[in-house]
Amino acid sequence: MLTAIVFLPLVGALAVLVARNDRGARMAALVAAVGDLVLAAWAFAKYQTGGERFQLLDGPFRWIPALNSHYLLGVDGLSAPLVLLTGLLGLSAVLVSWSVKSRVKEYFVWLLVLQTSVMGVFASLDFVLFFLFWELELVPMYLLISIWGSGRKEYSAMKFLTFTLLGSAFMLVAIVVLYLGTGSFDMRGFSAGGAFDAKALLLPVQAVFWFFFVAFAIKLPSFPVHTWLPDAHTDAPTAVSVMLAGVLLKMGGYGIIRVMVGMFPEQTHLYAWALAVLGAVSVLYGAVVTLRQTDLKRLVAYSSVSHMGLVLLGVSSVGLKTPSVVGLTGASLQMFTHGTITGLLFLLVGLAYERAHTRYIPDLGGLASRMPFIAVAFLVAGLASLGLPGLSGFAAELLVFLGAFGAFPWAAALSAFGIVLAAGYILWTAQRVFFGPARPRFDKLGDATALEMVAPALLIASIVAVGVYPAVLTDVFKAGLEPMLKVFG
Repeated sequence: MLTAIVFLPLVGALAVLVARNDRGARMAALVAAVGDLVLAAWAFAKYQTGGERFQLLDGPFRWIPALNSHYLLGVDGLSAPLVLLTGLLGLSAVLVSWSVKSRVKEYFVWLLVLQTSVMGVFASLDFVLFFLFWELELVPMYLLISIWGSGRKEYSAMKFLTFTLLGSAFMLVAIVVLYLGTGSFDMRGFSAGGAFDAKALLLPVQAVFWFFFVAFAIKLPSFPVHTWLPDAHTDAPTAVSVMLAGVLLKMGGYGIIRVMVGMFPEQTHLYAWALAVLGAVSVLYGAVVTLRQTDLKRLVAYSSVSHMGLVLLGVSSVGLKTPSVVGLTGASLQMFTHGTITGLLFLLVGLAYERAHTRYIPDLGGLASRMPFIAVAFLVAGLASLGLPGLSGFAAELLVFLGAFGAFPWAAALSAFGIVLAAGYILWTAQRVFFGPARPRFDKLGDATALEMVAPALLIASIVAVGVYPAVLTDVFKAGLEPMLKVFG
């Protein structure tokens, strides 16, 4: 099943290539995205919280015998929801790309290759496979931004590539050091809780820990290695921004929890204070800079820096003498909810820009009367982002603060102020863009079409469902995180 989930988008990309025309290419991409979402939802439903830790295994099959590397896919409670998230946002990205006119076949090919690479990261249980999928994502992202982007698209694409390759270099060194010391790439063995002999490593285990952290912090992104994100978001096509904010950033958070917490528990516990500092700084810095933005897309991009700082804050809860699963569950849930919320925000910003032809906030105003669906959907996403009870953002933020407060109350208190700032910039933005006196030059603007409403409706349904009944995700996350915490304390 997992092989089908990972590679169905790639099969769809081949179907797009052989399509007779642009309409056929769009339909092939849509069928692949719908099929992948259905399979991802089925895999999520089949995951048993009381069963084996890793389930739905494909493999291990000997892949590179000389390196003792295997083809091995599987999911646990941490990765199963992220596979579902990738399927949901992959379909949303295809739907929002329906109006693309330039080089349609190439566009959908790279969009589907991007989905395969992210699915592979979340499903891989062999470090070689994990790294290959991690690197594969760079190619479609670079091309999608540099060809179909806007503004300084080549600069932004190259900046994204440079930062990510730098992080990947650190990760590759860390993986090679682990392999030379253990002779294995099997992530299940490392996840057993410090199952490798630190004395056998060529580098101090603390160095390996920080090498991994650099790679994951860049992808998250954490302050101060976040500067590629606003540029990439601002100049990327709408669908690419949806995927970038929705799932690519989650690769960083996933790596921090899967690798650092799961495989380096002693070091994570020792340096939890550093994670708390970086988390609090990211939350506050991102929120303050967001307040100063005048480009609507750049505003949402900087808000992602702030909200992903909460993931680091939740992970820092392992600094407790006897860590509880609450903070890590909050960090994991924050990844999922941020994906749906910010993916929805970027989608709506794109729809508004297609009509108004500007993202400059001072030039906007009164759009709610012209595009009521887009305005209401933006308000739902904004209120979820600032943590309104009943929507998914509230449950994630509450768990993060409950978990982090016991370990680092000062970091939790400072980050809570970041949520206050989030309420300020979300409400202020909504007021300036959608309300107030209508501007005459926007009199002829129309609302989203029926097709354009499908993707926002799917994401709003997810935001409300998780907000009303968060246990549908928290129970699954808890099942995946509890085995990691058994080696703490």
